[in-house]
Amino acid sequence: MHEKTFTVGEARAAIPHLRDKLATLRAERASLVELHPFIDKARERAEQNGGSPFGELYLTHAFSFAEALDEVERTGAIIKDFTAGLVDFPHEHDGRIVYLCWKMGEDELTWWHEIEDGFAGRQPIEDIFEKSH
Repeated sequence: MHEKTFTVGEARAAIPHLRDKLATLRAERASLVELHPFIDKARERAEQNGGSPFGELYLTHAFSFAEALDEVERTGAIIKDFTAGLVDFPHEHDGRIVYLCWKMGEDELTWWHEIEDGFAGRQPIEDIFEKSH
């Protein structure tokens, strides 16, 4: 069972903040991926006191990524895909948990799916969900 569940209204209200945090996560992740080869080389030379001029920059991006991820996780939202910016919000419906589903680029939250169905099983939020908020 999930610790936090969202009403449709709560999930929709969280999206502006999540939109900003996801943008940060995506940017920081891209920087980390770009710097990774340089850090790998430094790690290979570590026994010979090797280093990298990129070490401090890498750590700055890693800390920023971790901080943004922690902020998102504390909301109770679940990031399913960093690249796509896919986020699920646990929602209790008819005594079971389903996911309200939002993706970066979508103006607002309009989809939901069963946990086991994932993104491919997204369905439009019906009136029954509108009454949940």
